Amino acid sequence: MIQITMPRLSDTMSEGAISTWFKKPGDQVDVGDLLVEIETDKTTMEVEAYDAGRLTAILHPEGAVVPIGAPIAELDGAEVPTPGPAEPAPVPTSTASTTEDAPAKTRVVDHAVEPRPDGERVLATPLVRSIAREHDIDLRTVTGSGPGGRITKVDLTGLLDTGAPSRTGPTTPAVAVPDPAPRPAQGSGDTDRRDPQEVPLSQVRRVIARRLAESSRSIPHFTVTAVADVEELTSLRAQLNARLAASGRGKVSVNDLVVRATGLALRRHPDVNASYRGDDATTSYIHRRVNIGVAVASPHGLVVPVIEDVDLKTVTQLGIETKRLVTLADDRALTPAQMSGGTFTISNLGMFGVEEFTAIINPPEAAILAVGATRREAAIVGDEVTARHRMRLTLSADHRIIDGALAAQFLQTLTGLLKDPWTVLA
Repeated sequence: MIQITMPRLSDTMSEGAISTWFKKPGDQVDVGDLLVEIETDKTTMEVEAYDAGRLTAILHPEGAVVPIGAPIAELDGAEVPTPGPAEPAPVPTSTASTTEDAPAKTRVVDHAVEPRPDGERVLATPLVRSIAREHDIDLRTVTGSGPGGRITKVDLTGLLDTGAPSRTGPTTPAVAVPDPAPRPAQGSGDTDRRDPQEVPLSQVRRVIARRLAESSRSIPHFTVTAVADVEELTSLRAQLNARLAASGRGKVSVNDLVVRATGLALRRHPDVNASYRGDDATTSYIHRRVNIGVAVASPHGLVVPVIEDVDLKTVTQLGIETKRLVTLADDRALTPAQMSGGTFTISNLGMFGVEEFTAIINPPEAAILAVGATRREAAIVGDEVTARHRMRLTLSADHRIIDGALAAQFLQTLTGLLKDPWTVLA
């Protein structure tokens, strides 16, 4: 008997939630078959089987949260006999296939796939496949417009209104849908007069809650706020976007310019581009690469995809990469590699009209920058009062390795770059 265990799918993962089982007890499992979909603290990944046999037992149902390494299913290494003559099955080279209670190997894939009638597989994101199940859409009849023919949410837009050929047999939703009826609170025998409704937390939200609470408790945060004069940056961006649009290229956002300026400021102050492993650590880490995580509020929770080598890329390159990562975040298609390796994080709420806020550090990083909205305010320029575009930036820093003076110097450099945006483009 082979035990299939919960795999480690990211460096910060300690447990995973079983989103979907693609096989049921009694089914034959071949090497490469999609076996289970796991929701981690960062994304949803699909796992393929490395061993063949009959699935004899599913130890945890869909929706269950299981620690890494714990058994989730059992596989009988003996293959299901097939009618008619057949070639002898090759002897497995892995000892896990013949050893009692040995954990089964699994392989992680980035896209949801389904076989077509002709044997070709269909590429689709986990979100698309979940929508297809909910609306009984047969993805084998859908033509994908994404890279490599991958089916995206846009490809299903018309089908959600008109319907599509359905699959044969019942479908199973990826996660249990909460009962819309409010449930009485537990405790006293009386009904809770607040009329609450229980809403299950996703694995992503549960991990966010745990990690941010741990960060707030264990890291001595301090914050420093500075105001940047971005009058020239606003004017330069308008001119730049007009020229980009005339040449058929995509526009750049204020956030793209802020990310680029932050990368340059981190290069000048490498001690801010650092990590600290904990109170018992005897060393800190000064990172030679500037990899900035950009906080994205996706429909499925807060995620932080990482843009590598920000200080070496142009503003237009950063804009293209950021848009691509945001699209992947919305489709729940970000890979663990795209959300790891960060050295600094930026959280921008300016597009929501927020003028100023503080952010919680994303450990093991040593700092995070909170970016507010750009607003026209009265400012003194020389001896005159005039209206200028201004932006508030708040740095939350780990006081164990970053002092107030260093944080202030970093913000001084950053606001200087934003005030003179030609240095950001150079």
